[in-house]
Amino acid sequence: MKEIRLTQNKVALVDDEDFEYLNQFKWYAHKYPNTYYAVRHIRLANGKQATIPMHRVILNVPKGMETDHKNQNGWDNRRMNLRICTRQENMMNRNSYKNSSSRFKGVVWHKRNKKWQAQIRYNGRTIYLGRSFSEREASFMYDKKAIELFGKFAKLNN
Repeated sequence: MKEIRLTQNKVALVDDEDFEYLNQFKWYAHKYPNTYYAVRHIRLANGKQATIPMHRVILNVPKGMETDHKNQNGWDNRRMNLRICTRQENMMNRNSYKNSSSRFKGVVWHKRNKKWQAQIRYNGRTIYLGRSFSEREASFMYDKKAIELFGKFAKLNN
């Protein structure tokens, strides 16, 4: 494992076999909505500029597909941490929302019933899994369904 220096005093982790090729370019620390990524800028044939994330270069990701960082660390571009996936699969491996009423993914406080409600989004629909007085128990409901629906892309609470 080696480190590639980025702007803003940051580093990206890469495998030894990728270091020599990647290190010949200038890489930037770029803030995306949920994380930072290492990116570089290229000039296209039409004169426009494009931003290319390091993880897409490493895996040579086909158009229409995405790269998932298994550990949600955008600086960690080792091949063992990257996998090519669809947009839907990539969304499955996200952390819970910052403004959630619960500390667990897929769990919200149901005010009217005064219970924790487990729910999951799948194929654009919200599936309600049940309610519990225990926030932790509701998180187990989410985890069980996430494994069933998302398999290896499931981001679990426990």
